[in-house]
Amino acid sequence: MSWDPGQYLRFEHERLRPAVDLLARVPVAGALRIADLGCGAGNVTRILAARWPAARIVGVDGSPEMLAAARAATAGESRFEFRQADLAAWSPRDDERYDVVFSNALLHWLDDHGSVLARWLAAVASDGALAVQAPDNFAAPSHVELFALARSARWRDRLGVRVRTAPVATLDAYGDWLAPHAARVDLWSTTYLHELGPAPGGEHPVVAWTKGAALTPFLAALDAGARAAFLAEYDVAMQRAYPPRADGSVRYPFKRVFMVAVRGR
Repeated sequence: MSWDPGQYLRFEHERLRPAVDLLARVPVAGALRIADLGCGAGNVTRILAARWPAARIVGVDGSPEMLAAARAATAGESRFEFRQADLAAWSPRDDERYDVVFSNALLHWLDDHGSVLARWLAAVASDGALAVQAPDNFAAPSHVELFALARSARWRDRLGVRVRTAPVATLDAYGDWLAPHAARVDLWSTTYLHELGPAPGGEHPVVAWTKGAALTPFLAALDAGARAAFLAEYDVAMQRAYPPRADGSVRYPFKRVFMVAVRGR
């Protein structure tokens, strides 16, 4: 599945804000080694570097396109290392341990969150922290209509298997999974109300947003002609679900879940 860093970063401010909010709750003062899981284009990596200026940071992602953008964004500075890996199976090399393992907008792409979080937390050093943010907007019209379209008669043979309607668990479940491995756990959820401006070419703003994330696996399964047809149908659904204002902008509510787990000694 190929990711488009430019499309993702069209809404860089809105996508970055949850990472900043998560970072504010990480109670680690002097981190020297950090793992940024799902580092994407490196915009979050740079914020981690600013928070902990003495730290060496390992960014991990499955997308070569995103990793190329991350390397360019950090200008080859020696304190950054970027690795391509299957994040569903990621674990630290040998005896590597990190003061902070940070993951922004990755967990919802993975299965078996209990096992994944236990493995990530095992990579955290004593008194360090695991910090995770994940979108939880799957009951919103942007996602419900996307899944319904993918399962419709025209598209289900090609796209139905790619629907994941509940890829994020409840906060209670995350608490149960994290508590046995942590000294303390902080969990919360937030709904952001994004003001999305008009998109180029008259495309609905929510379509432009989802093309950078939720639409990616669906569009990857289609050729150019089918992609255009699928996007046209989805655009009609978004026009109904989020009617644009006179200037073409929309308000787009987006829910996210957050968790910070601190390792004991």
